[in-house]
Amino acid sequence: MTRRAVRSARVPAYAKLNLGLRVLYKRPDGYHELRTVFQTISLADRIDIRFTPARITTIEVRGTLAITDNLVHKAALFVAEAAGIEGDIVFHLGKNIPMGAGLGGGSSDAAAVLLALPVLAGKPLAPEDLSAIAAKLGSDVPFFLHGGTALGLGRGEELYPLPDQARARGLLVVPDIHSSTAEAYRDLSERLTSIPLQNKLSSFQRDVWRSGDGSVADGVPQAENDFEEVVFARYPELGDIKKRLLKFGAQLAAMSGSGSAIFGIFPAASRLQRAKKFITDHPVLPITLISRAQYRSAWRRALKPYVEGTLWPPRSRYARNPSAR
Repeated sequence: MTRRAVRSARVPAYAKLNLGLRVLYKRPDGYHELRTVFQTISLADRIDIRFTPARITTIEVRGTLAITDNLVHKAALFVAEAAGIEGDIVFHLGKNIPMGAGLGGGSSDAAAVLLALPVLAGKPLAPEDLSAIAAKLGSDVPFFLHGGTALGLGRGEELYPLPDQARARGLLVVPDIHSSTAEAYRDLSERLTSIPLQNKLSSFQRDVWRSGDGSVADGVPQAENDFEEVVFARYPELGDIKKRLLKFGAQLAAMSGSGSAIFGIFPAASRLQRAKKFITDHPVLPITLISRAQYRSAWRRALKPYVEGTLWPPRSRYARNPSAR
């Protein structure tokens, strides 16, 4: 690789929904034990990455809307240190995923760096090393190394693949409300003992098993999010949005994460269009569910000039170690 061999790519960073989210208890380490089903959707940030080999490593993130604690920069630092990457690394972050909405935008941006930077630099990292870095960056970040539909345990970082949902369309309503995750956990912690733990586990297991038929609308008709009770109490308009989505024909409507985005999955395009027409007081975004195969295909297209084979994570054609996974 010559000194001026600039490599660049524009990569997607897809948002996620939580198709059900149960908070079980607070663990000794201070985190909460969760059960959730993650699902990637078509809404995505776009990240332009440019890597130029150099003796001194510099990292610059542009277009970040003045985010001070940027996960893209942190992810690049961790990857550069772990893989021994030396060079000028420039990111331009095009934000489409609203912040503070429970859609995992920052986590997805970070995971995009973990997937793309080793490829552009020709410095591979083993999957377990990528997963370890992802877990350090945030509980949702490991999921975005895989995409599709996945069961999340622990803090959400313990992942197991689930059958992809049938291609479904929905609406995402994003009110101008920043729901604080810390406040949501604090409010919820006071109520965790009100529902017996076994009841939560049983209902979550039932819904996950029913979703195995590949139809999110039919398979998880009552996907429960424990945060809804406390967040809707703070922001009653969020509960009203959910009710309206169901009234207009959504087979499934719920809040994602700790909010504030509310999504609805519709069985028919006519019902979706009707809901979109009548919900005019908040931004409404059409979405589709993105399968694991679609997720990985989009990534391979984005990195096509620099990857070889169909292994996952994407493997750089410039990797010096032929045994790198």
